[in-house]
Amino acid sequence: MGSEARPAKAERQAQILMELKLRPHVRIADLAARFSVTPETIRRDLGALDGRGQIRRAYGGATAPYPGARHDLEARQERRVDERARIGRAAAALVRPGETLMIDAGATTIEFARYLAIAGTPVTAITNCLQVAQLLGGVPDAEVVLCGGRLLAGEGALIGPEAVESLQRYRVDACYLGASAIDAEMVSEAVRGFDAVKRAMLAASGRSVLLIDSSKHGRRDFAAVAPLSKIGLVVTDAAPVEALARGLAQHGVALRVV
Repeated sequence: MGSEARPAKAERQAQILMELKLRPHVRIADLAARFSVTPETIRRDLGALDGRGQIRRAYGGATAPYPGARHDLEARQERRVDERARIGRAAAALVRPGETLMIDAGATTIEFARYLAIAGTPVTAITNCLQVAQLLGGVPDAEVVLCGGRLLAGEGALIGPEAVESLQRYRVDACYLGASAIDAEMVSEAVRGFDAVKRAMLAASGRSVLLIDSSKHGRRDFAAVAPLSKIGLVVTDAAPVEALARGLAQHGVALRVV
C-alpha cells in the first residue's frame, strides 16, 4: 500500500490524539485496521505518546490523560494496574442503563468510570472526582453532576463541608466507592477529607459497592468511614482471609472476587 494511503508516523500519532478528543478509549486493533499498519506499530505509537505524557496506556489500547490530577493520585495509578482494571471492569458490568450513581474519587473508581465509558452505559452520575466527571461526560445520554467543595489538587477531588452538603441533596440507586483500608470491623481512609464524602454518599444510596484491591485487606487507616454493615458488596481481586473474611460474613457483606 502506498504512502498516500498510509499516514506517516507523525500524522498517525496526531490522528490518534484527535481520536482521543472524541472518545474516552481507543483500541490497538481498531487503530491498526484504520491505519493499515500492524498492532506492533500502534503499540510503538502509543508508547511514544505515553512517554510524552500525551496519552495514558490502558488495557488493549489507550485513554486520554486525566487533567487536574497530580502526583498523589498518579503515583497510585501506577501500582496494581491489572488488579484495578479487573475490579473496575467487573463493577461496571453490574450497572444497568439509566441507573443513578454516586462515584467517589480514587484510582480504582476512575477505572470503574473508564469501563462505564468504554461500554457507553448511560447513567446519571454524581461525583466529587474531576476525572470521573470527564470520563462519563463523553458518554451519550449520560448526565454528570460534579458536587461543590474545596479542590484537593493532588487527588483531583472536591472535599469539605460544601461537598458533603451538595451530596446530601440527592438520593441515588447506588454508590461505588474506593478506600485505602478494610479490616474485620470497618472501612477506613488515609486521605484527609475523603471519609466525610464517602459517608455522605453511603447515606444517599440505596446500594453500596466497595471497590478495593487486596493490598488494602486487613488494614486500618486513621479516618473511619463506616462499619462493614454499611457495605452491601465488596469487589476485589483476591479472596479475603482470616479475620476479614469472618468479618464480611458476619456482617452479611456480599463478595465478588475477580
